[in-house]
Amino acid sequence: MSENATVTKENLLEVLDLLDSMDMRYWIDGGWGVDILLGKQHREHRDIDVDFDGEFTEALLNRLKENGYQIVVDWSPSRIELNHPELGYIDIHPLTINEDGSARQANPQGGWYEFEAKWFSAALFEGRVIPCISAEAQKLFHSGYELSEVDKTDMKNLDSLITSSE
Repeated sequence: MSENATVTKENLLEVLDLLDSMDMRYWIDGGWGVDILLGKQHREHRDIDVDFDGEFTEALLNRLKENGYQIVVDWSPSRIELNHPELGYIDIHPLTINEDGSARQANPQGGWYEFEAKWFSAALFEGRVIPCISAEAQKLFHSGYELSEVDKTDMKNLDSLITSSE
């Protein structure tokens, strides 16, 4: 799969099946997370961003490697990106989940990113309920840097979703 290849909806569903088989908490973030919130695919995706219970990091990495993924970027403990020749890229983000449902992710520059419990949600996509990061959190995660055209499309879609739910 080339650098410009996309992760298809079918690839996403295969990855979701793998994640569900592990009996761990996870949430889809990023572009696929936005499309899951919207209930349908609106654009092509380079990767799948997965926030997950960091206690499963080693088990998840082993399962992904067993399924043909190879690590291409390792910024442990913040994120690890892997690639599969047919299924594309997956970017995994280990979280420390607190008893109150909030969580934190290591910041590569030190410290932590804090996740509020209310940011962990789910949405119906392709006939299944998929855990994902809320529209509010997705908007926050896309602030503080220059947005790409793809990010701008995601933000416009999130704005329409937030407006329609108010």
